[in-house]
Amino acid sequence: MKNNLNRRKFLQYASVAGLGMGLGAKAFSMRRGAVAGKRVGLIGLDTSHSTAFVEALNGVNPDPDYKDYKIVVAYPWGSRDIQSSTERIPSYTEEVKKHGVEIVDSIPALLEKADVVLLETNDGRPHLEQALLVMKAGKTLFIDKPVGGSLEDTIAIFDAARKYKVPVFSASSLRYMTGMQDIAAGKTVGKVLGADAFSPAPLEPHHPDFFWYGIHGVETLYTVMGKGCVEVTRFYTEGTDVVVGAWNDGRLGTFRGTRTGQHEYGGTVFGEKGVARVGPYSGYEALLKQIVRFFDTGVSPVSEEETMEIYAFMEAADESRRKGGVPVKLSATLEKARKK
Repeated sequence: MKNNLNRRKFLQYASVAGLGMGLGAKAFSMRRGAVAGKRVGLIGLDTSHSTAFVEALNGVNPDPDYKDYKIVVAYPWGSRDIQSSTERIPSYTEEVKKHGVEIVDSIPALLEKADVVLLETNDGRPHLEQALLVMKAGKTLFIDKPVGGSLEDTIAIFDAARKYKVPVFSASSLRYMTGMQDIAAGKTVGKVLGADAFSPAPLEPHHPDFFWYGIHGVETLYTVMGKGCVEVTRFYTEGTDVVVGAWNDGRLGTFRGTRTGQHEYGGTVFGEKGVARVGPYSGYEALLKQIVRFFDTGVSPVSEEETMEIYAFMEAADESRRKGGVPVKLSATLEKARKK
């Protein structure tokens, strides 16, 4: 009897211990892997943003603010005809595979394995087609700059987001430079009375001039000024652009885009209580934390109206250049694009 009892106890202990080991292994697996609802799909391995986001989310000790979101799957393409983009894809593909990211050959295949999506394709022209696939699948979507390859595409993407009831967020990482949000909120120099922003603005023939890179400085300007620009005037030379925007309350904001000399990001903000310098640029982490919060809540930290105005500002600046530097109304630019 005693031997039988001991045998039964041993089997009970062994069973419990085995169960505990199984649960422990499963719990470890869940901690290290992607949690259901937090599996991120990444479209486009032709930009350094992609590898930076993978390293941040899939690193050994990720920031707690990333809330266990993991990039689990990626579709590499991407631009097919912009050399600076296409030549990156092979090396970036190998880099993200080291962080446990599965590579698939289509966006539908990616959508089967992801809960939310980062659309990182550097080339804005495929964004409308790619975003439509994501939105039809009902996946919350972050779109890196530019939203689209034209103002018309940008309008179509936001129209589709409303149609399919899918949250969409887009922003430059420059929106979250050091001190920017405090300045915008009036905590640094009080009410913002005007601002001058600057960034590199190299041109790419397949995109409207500022959509490719100048958007970083334009978004810097909008972050502190807010929406409400009614008219822009652009002064263009081969090496520099200066765009003056007139806001509906009488304030003026300028964007300087550089193509020669030392390339930097920043600006100067003029407020009721003083003058503040914007910057320095502080990397992708602050933007990524906003993206994670957006994935969690479904609420974009930047309104559709402000985002649309940023793209209308850039398109109106192109129209001003085409017309020799005359002022162009943003409302007329938007109306023209909507008709198209």
